[in-house]
This record gives sequence, structure tokens and C-alpha cells, in this order.
Amino acid sequence: MTSAPLAVVLGRADDPPPGIQAARDDVRLAYASTADELALMAPQAEAVYVWGAEPGELVGAWSRLERLRWIQTASAGVDRLLVPELVESDVVVTNARGVFDDAIAEWVIGMLLVFSTDTLRTLALQRDARWEHRPTRRLGGSRLVVIGPGSIGRAVARRARGLGVEVGAVGRSARVEEDLGSVAPIERLREVLAAADHVVNTLPLTPRTAGIFDAAAFAAMPATSTFVNVGRGGTVNERALVDALRTGVIAAAALDVFVEEPLPAQSPLWSMPNVIVSPHMCGDFQGWEHDAVAVFVDNARRWVRNQPLRNLVDKRLGFGSG
Repeated sequence: MTSAPLAVVLGRADDPPPGIQAARDDVRLAYASTADELALMAPQAEAVYVWGAEPGELVGAWSRLERLRWIQTASAGVDRLLVPELVESDVVVTNARGVFDDAIAEWVIGMLLVFSTDTLRTLALQRDARWEHRPTRRLGGSRLVVIGPGSIGRAVARRARGLGVEVGAVGRSARVEEDLGSVAPIERLREVLAAADHVVNTLPLTPRTAGIFDAAAFAAMPATSTFVNVGRGGTVNERALVDALRTGVIAAAALDVFVEEPLPAQSPLWSMPNVIVSPHMCGDFQGWEHDAVAVFVDNARRWVRNQPLRNLVDKRLGFGSG
């Protein structure tokens, strides 16, 4: 329908997002996999779906996107997208919040169980055909602290509570929530870390959270504690983390995100016996693509009808606001 607004999908036309054809009832679809291709369509583009291409391609064509009104991302994180020009503009941004929550929460619980049951050592002993009987720790009765109480953090908390884990959280402000229990303000981060058996980082990367897990934060944690990062790699000082793991300041870490991705081969994290390295895949369950596209299709329908959009992003805060 030629009168419909043009939505440019950042991705390849020969490998379209599954199910995206349903959006043709409301918008015209075009594809761009490079900044040059996007620049050709920019004068007519009113919406952009960030799918298979890097957000940088959109930034490269920004000056020509004069009619742009809405950007939808296929990810929950938006830190690489929120350049100053976009933040200062009137363009609305929505993300895929909610699509990955349950999968990420299940992965986190799996990692906590690996650590509490000492499975890493069991596997190492198995490789050497060594029989070493020893006690393990109960996950039930331990204390988990979620740093970044968004929808992913809540999903983790619900599952942890079901296993008898005591849950607390650290967020922007003090409050009490049903899933998370007592949420302490970020100013009390180190105090809360000191009482944690498990720390799960679900923070987005913003100017306020960059490097927030530094040497002092790890030093505040008990030596028996474990650290799980499913937020953003840039929220962690990786050198401080390596030092804390190597010297016994903390016991172990499970990491799905890193400052540099792919994680460089020379990173000591690869070979540390108390570290699990996961290639930024903990939320990528089979079929996630269909669920992410469904958010775009639904929002396209809402957008052309001037209805409230799902998963609005607060561009100045740097994360989803509803």
C-alpha cells in the first residue's frame, strides 16, 4: 500500500526477519544492510527496525533521516544505539524488552546451581578420572542480590525465590517490590554486596553504570560469593574482575557479556578454572526471532494508529521505561 509509511529494516532482504511480512498490513518494508543503502532510503524512511545490521549503520545515515519518527530494536539493550543526536531528537525508541527475560533467568539459575553444586570441579575431576567425595552447598537459604531491578532482574528473582533463595536488589531508588523484596538505592551498593552469596548484574550500560563493578565493589563481596553478568560488559572493570577471581577476593563468575565481543583469545577469563565464559547467548532461545519480530509487528500496528507503543525506551536514562 503506497500510502503507508516506509519502515526500513536494517538487515538483508534475502534473509528477512521471520514473520515480518505481517507488518505489511500497516507499513511499507524496505531493507538496508549498510549505511549507504540506508542513506538512499533515508529521505522517505519514517521508521527503522534494527535487526541484522549494526546500529552504527543508522548513525552513519542520521543526517539524511529527516522524516524518521520511530526506531524499534530487536534487542533489549540500546546502549550502542543511543548516540547524542538520537537522544536529543524527537524520535521514539522501543526495544524487545520481555522477549528474553525468561531465557536469561533460566540461564542465571543454571549458573547458580553449577556453582553451588561445585560442578566445575566435578567436571575437572572427571577429566582426570579422579574420585573425590566432598560436600556441596545448598542454593536454598542463600542470599541473591540483583543489581539492576528491571524485567530481567525480576524474572531471576521469581525463580530464585521458588528455590528458597533470599532475594534483595539494588536500583536507582529505595523501595519494596513483590518479586525483588527490599530494593536499596545505588548509593548503598557496596553495603548490599557485603551480604550477598550471589550477585547477578542485569544493569544496562549508561554513563552512570559504566565500570560500576570495580575493584572496590568486588572487594566488598564475601570471598565465597559468585558473580553473574547478563547485563552489559561495560558495567564491569574486567581487569579488576580478573584480579578478584585470581586472588580469591570472590569465588567464581559466570559471564555472558564482555567489554569487547567476541572476547579476545588472549583474555585470561578463557582459561580461569572458576569462570564460565558464554558468548552473549544466554537469552537466545530457539524461536526468539519470531517473538522479537512479533513486538515490531504489534508496534507497527499501534504506531500507524497513534496508539501507545510497547517497550518505550527512556533515551536519557538509557533503558526501557515501560
